[in-house]
Amino acid sequence: MPMLEKALRAQRGQGRKLLIPYLMGGMTEDWGQTLAAVAAAGADAIEVGIPFSDPMMDGPVIQEAALHALQRGTVPDQVLEVIARAEVTVPVAVMTYYNIVYRAGHRRMARSLVAAGVSGAILPDLSLEELEPWKLEADAAGIETVLLVAPSSPEDRVGRICARAGGFVYAVSRMGVTGERAAIGMEARHVVERIRRHTDMPVCVGVGVSTPDQAAEVCEVADGVVVGSALVRRLLEGGGPDGAAEFVGSLRRAIA
Repeated sequence: MPMLEKALRAQRGQGRKLLIPYLMGGMTEDWGQTLAAVAAAGADAIEVGIPFSDPMMDGPVIQEAALHALQRGTVPDQVLEVIARAEVTVPVAVMTYYNIVYRAGHRRMARSLVAAGVSGAILPDLSLEELEPWKLEADAAGIETVLLVAPSSPEDRVGRICARAGGFVYAVSRMGVTGERAAIGMEARHVVERIRRHTDMPVCVGVGVSTPDQAAEVCEVADGVVVGSALVRRLLEGGGPDGAAEFVGSLRRAIA
């Protein structure tokens, strides 16, 4: 699997809008097949959740998926084993919470991710002020740490986040937890504009992007889009790999 930032920059350089779907690792028996299916359907990278019992950033859909995964006995090493075996040629970034990283140990977790072919990590509850111990080990291992910019982030903080980010900058479209929304407000545009003042890294908008039309809307200002709850809901409803590929394909066509 290629490195995250390098791959996204290359795709952006060819004029392609970036599509990053999110899957919850272990939520279904066939989630590894779904991983391969969404890659083949047009994903430029894939975000894989490692289930955690207290996912503070996630709304009801992702929480339900995490509960399914935990009830199936899913642990981090199992998620990484499936990623390592998956036949995908796009970068994979894991998204989880700092407790899991801390309990595993920074060095062990970073090296485990690399061994599985993962090239990025998103830890939404790890603050910028407490980032350094993890980032030292992640950088040494070759893991790019994706950082989030919220609508409420002060301008000086946006600059510091962008200076420390790797892979891409995750522009949070609205305050609150993840989940499908009927409309994307102006906050997403404003966050992207503020990020652009500080970095030329790829900027992808997530949290609340639910439909192909919304994905196309945010891609008018952003380099790409992250779509999670809308995809995970379809999987919870039994859509399986084929349903996931169909939805991701519709997102790809819309942003193209």
